[in-house]
Amino acid sequence: MKTRLSILITFFVIITSFAQDKKWTLKECVDHALEHNLSVKRAGYTAELRKEDITTAKGNFLPGASASASQNFNFGSFFDPSSNSRVSRDNRSNNFSLNASVTLFNGFSNKNSLLQSKTSYEASKLDLEKMKNDISLNIVNSYLNVLFNKENLKIAQAQVVISKQQFERTEELVDAGVQPKGNLLEVEATKVNDENSVVTAENNLALSLLDLSQLLQIPNQGFDVEEIPVNINSVALLYNNTAEIFSKAVENQPEIKSAELALQNSETGIKIAKANYLPTLSLNAGMNTVYSHRQGFKDDVNSPIFQFPFFDQLDNNFGQFYGFNLNVPIFNRGQVKANVNRAKINQEISQVNLDDTKRALREAVERAYINAKATLKEYEAAEKSVKAQEQSFTFAQERYSLGATNSFDFEQVRNRLVNAQSSLIRAKYNFVFRTKLLEFYYGIPIVVE
Repeated sequence: MKTRLSILITFFVIITSFAQDKKWTLKECVDHALEHNLSVKRAGYTAELRKEDITTAKGNFLPGASASASQNFNFGSFFDPSSNSRVSRDNRSNNFSLNASVTLFNGFSNKNSLLQSKTSYEASKLDLEKMKNDISLNIVNSYLNVLFNKENLKIAQAQVVISKQQFERTEELVDAGVQPKGNLLEVEATKVNDENSVVTAENNLALSLLDLSQLLQIPNQGFDVEEIPVNINSVALLYNNTAEIFSKAVENQPEIKSAELALQNSETGIKIAKANYLPTLSLNAGMNTVYSHRQGFKDDVNSPIFQFPFFDQLDNNFGQFYGFNLNVPIFNRGQVKANVNRAKINQEISQVNLDDTKRALREAVERAYINAKATLKEYEAAEKSVKAQEQSFTFAQERYSLGATNSFDFEQVRNRLVNAQSSLIRAKYNFVFRTKLLEFYYGIPIVVE
């Protein structure tokens, strides 16, 4: 028993360690979210419902058929004036019928309803695609935020190493009598502050990992992502203006296609409403079989002696019928006209929705483009600043090692370098995401193999 328990514990530890050691790639994150996100599943089920509407619309072209059967029992007596006698009778009857009908013409309402159901299904698939795109962009943004915080943590940890070296060097200078002891206290305070910065950076990284894991709807325990190189060798925008990007976005973005299908559906809705002005023609056919079994006695009151003759009769009736049913609307209290007007208003609303969707897309493209240009300038400025601050820091570090500068001045130079490094990585990841967003609007996949 102890051996078996030890094996189970070992197996659990191995599995747990494997789960904690796994690092998610960006593609794995996106694929997992698209497969397991509850909103995506809900939208997928909605699309399946629209698909079933197509089956229903197709069924309207087929004939409808029904069958029925019944059995009835009647018993009692009544006076028959034709025979001047009372009749005691039990009656049992069975009725079987089969009916069928098919619509021959209804103003093409069935045809337009089928077209409308197919269009609605396509629109629901586009809505699902739009939701997947939004989730993918959120995953990419959150993933890049994790990478940004990882780099920030590395910068903070590097500063702790520098502050420790500075503390050791200052301690040597104080012991040698080159610098006062107060400088050592200042350097020690700086070292503690740098260590606190590491804790803050670790917390920021943990929160960003939590945000990403919650987007993936998975437990946060042991969750981590794979670090990928994000290098910007040639810093430049891929596009010179927003006109080309917007033109491509109108062609490939699902929300535009969905709004266009909604407009198409509203136009079909007008045709369906107008169909109620037209006559309808249907063909009806069927057959009916009735089995009737009667039994009873007759009491002949005119006979000198009462007799009770018995009778037993079986009837079998079989009939068939078919015919055409023509329905011509004459006056419908203005209901059809009102429905047509509603359909026309819905068409106008769909046109406004399409225009508004294009407007929102154009504004989103323009905003993304301006943001990309701004982050590009920020990156270029931060890159120059880091190079300058690195040279200044190297010079200040040499002077401090020689005792030619105090700890306060050295700390000012170091803080400028840290701020420049943080600004650079922030601008880098912002530019990467803005560029990815522009590529998305242009039609380039969000995540590639």
